[in-house]
Amino acid sequence: QVQLVESGGGLAQPGGSLRLSCAASGFTFSNYAMSWARQAPGKGLEWVSGIWSDGSNTYYADSVKGRFTISRDNAKNTLYLQMNSLKPEDTALYYCAKDRVATPNYSDLVPRDGWGQGIQVTVSS
Repeated sequence: QVQLVESGGGLAQPGGSLRLSCAASGFTFSNYAMSWARQAPGKGLEWVSGIWSDGSNTYYADSVKGRFTISRDNAKNTLYLQMNSLKPEDTALYYCAKDRVATPNYSDLVPRDGWGQGIQVTVSS
């Protein structure tokens, strides 16, 4: 049974930083790509970033490129999202997700079969 538990959210000022973590269990973490997605108030789910199973390739939505960094530690079964230069429009509920394959093409629709419960990130002065 896939379990994903996010941590590290909270309140940050514009221009500030936060680091999200996602502890994974119930599957062989190193065999699957992982993603972060977010949902802002009143908006749909937005894919934010993805990383291949071995960490060799990373991908970002244009809205976060150059500000966010995704990484993973396969020895610790943990996914990370370092968020710098935060903006008020980054305010959202952030989810980590298990992709169904190891090396997805994030330009296509990527199937996912596991989601965390979500963690709130609020960017405000």
